[in-house]
Amino acid sequence: MRGARILIIDDEEGIRNTFCAFLAKEGYSPTAVPDYPKAMDALAGPAFDLVFTDIMLDSCSGIDVLKEIKAQGHQCPVVMITGAPEIDTAAASLRLGAFDYLAKPIRKELLVRVTKHALQHKALQDEKRIVEAEKEQYRLNLEAIFRSVEDAIVTVDGNERIIQVNEASERICGLQMHEAAGESCDSLRRLCDRKCFSVVKQALKTGHAVREYRIECRHLHRTNQEVVVNVSPLRDGDDRQIGAVMIIRDITRLSLLEKELQERNQFHGIIGRNRKMQEIYGLLDNLKDFDTTVLITGPSGTGKELAARAVHFGGVRAARPFVVVNCSALAENLLESELFGHVKGAFTGAIKDKTGRFQTADHGTIFLDEIGDISPRTQLKLLRFLENKEFERVGDSTPVKLDVQVITATNQDLKEKVARGEFREDLYYRLKVVEIKLPPLAERRDDIPLLVSHYVGVFDQRFGRRISGVSPEVEKLFMEYRWPGNIRELIHTLEHAFVVCKRPVIELADLPPEIREHVPPLKGPGRDAAREKGRIMGALRQAGGNKAKAARILGVSRQTIYRKIRDYENDNPSG
Repeated sequence: MRGARILIIDDEEGIRNTFCAFLAKEGYSPTAVPDYPKAMDALAGPAFDLVFTDIMLDSCSGIDVLKEIKAQGHQCPVVMITGAPEIDTAAASLRLGAFDYLAKPIRKELLVRVTKHALQHKALQDEKRIVEAEKEQYRLNLEAIFRSVEDAIVTVDGNERIIQVNEASERICGLQMHEAAGESCDSLRRLCDRKCFSVVKQALKTGHAVREYRIECRHLHRTNQEVVVNVSPLRDGDDRQIGAVMIIRDITRLSLLEKELQERNQFHGIIGRNRKMQEIYGLLDNLKDFDTTVLITGPSGTGKELAARAVHFGGVRAARPFVVVNCSALAENLLESELFGHVKGAFTGAIKDKTGRFQTADHGTIFLDEIGDISPRTQLKLLRFLENKEFERVGDSTPVKLDVQVITATNQDLKEKVARGEFREDLYYRLKVVEIKLPPLAERRDDIPLLVSHYVGVFDQRFGRRISGVSPEVEKLFMEYRWPGNIRELIHTLEHAFVVCKRPVIELADLPPEIREHVPPLKGPGRDAAREKGRIMGALRQAGGNKAKAARILGVSRQTIYRKIRDYENDNPSG
């Protein structure tokens, strides 16, 4: 610690000068005073790193200096020096907290060595205090967060015993820290259905987190209470599972507001109030009480995976795995192994056993997208599983029995594929015990404003923008565009607009070219070029020749107006 500030207190000027000379030569910064009052004045200024004090001073003793240093909370070591050493005096000073006790005359080597040791001791003590202060601050911060969070937080150990609950747990769950800590989840007072603790047990068993699990509590003292539960495993530094933390958010008020709405605009992430969508919501709601195979059909981009998730997360398997497989994305020779797994040596490249997706989904749901693309061999194996709930891994003859709900989806006409001999008829009817037919966006245009509003909010939050919506011209174009890519195309269109838009409202110029250059179809008789030209020229007259204003009147882009005018001029050069 070169440059360390050292205070020397001694009534002998020669000793003060000698100490200062020795210590300054070693690179330290010494200050020397003759008595107690001046020592107190010095200690009132910038902090010292070390103090040497003679025990025998004129008005007070060095013991008094030591006591005052400790009383004022100074963190510097104190070394006592004396010309008449006595065992009792030495023991008293050390008992009061002195670092060391030196007898005169003091050699330079001894002084330098004791100084280094004392300063090293101070450095270690300073570091220890910093670490302890940081730990204490960290603990206080965690406690403050734990207290201030409005959601209930419950931590449990690996034996399902409660470690800690926060204050919000009493308000939401009726759990109090003094009675809950150390108790098993099953031994607590039964105030509700305890569905949340079954989720905790599942997380402890599988080692996987459970997200956004919605529960109706059926609490004795809180009628209609609904909560959303998130459970994550707790792991130590060696990644061993030592427990779990459960966060419970009370959504009762939100749920009641949802139920007060006469129209259902959303169901498990599916957006829409169209009559066809309401019928689908009803079917999805009915499926929560049944465990059966479901076939979801509809054009690409209509939200088939969302519907599958609604079936899973709305039913009894919601806390269990939901496994998605895109059958068209895997080569035929890999799909069977991917679905059902294989044993080591089953084929070239099978260097170890592989667990299939069906086994991963045990007690949960597997969603097979693009089911129309699977091979006849895989069709047969899937049929056998649906009939017996068991399968054999590739290269193994031992049957594996599982409990898995199967949901499939396709944008193809499976009935037509059956007629052509490309899909097994028995499997087709086994898959479509319940069929959910999702309509294309063109058949539910009344949902477009709702979808636009929803995804504007999603992208606004994702990109940190302040975009409130779309212009009337954009909304008109959206309502007339045929949307071949369905909802997926609408989402991508809005995402593109968010990237390029510099205004609070999305305009036609912010849309992709293939969307903004779309000319709405003319309604009624005479849908020919002449009628289109008349409509455009009429808009130009109405706009006083202003092409941008004409484009807004027609709900098309300005580039489209320019292109159409050029076409008309090329068709009639003399005109």
